[in-house]
Amino acid sequence: MISRALKTIRKFHNIKQKDFAEKIGIVPSYISEIENGKKEPSLEIISKYSEEFGIPVSSILLFSERLNENKKLDKLRIKSADKILSMLEWISKEN
Repeated sequence: MISRALKTIRKFHNIKQKDFAEKIGIVPSYISEIENGKKEPSLEIISKYSEEFGIPVSSILLFSERLNENKKLDKLRIKSADKILSMLEWISKEN
């Protein structure tokens, strides 16, 4: 999700939503909606993140994809861990 990448980048640079919104000329609530996944950012907004933080748009998009891949892997790991836990519980009951 692009929203997660944008939020992570802003937080990494230790800038509050309110301050960032003022810098790029939009209302803070819009930044909040974008970063919480309620609204999709326009290319113009992604470009503003790019300019403000000195990160190419392509790198922001790539970062977003990597975060999505990691999130999918985390879900798989949780499912696997749940299955292993269930199996161990079953084994302990059987013994």
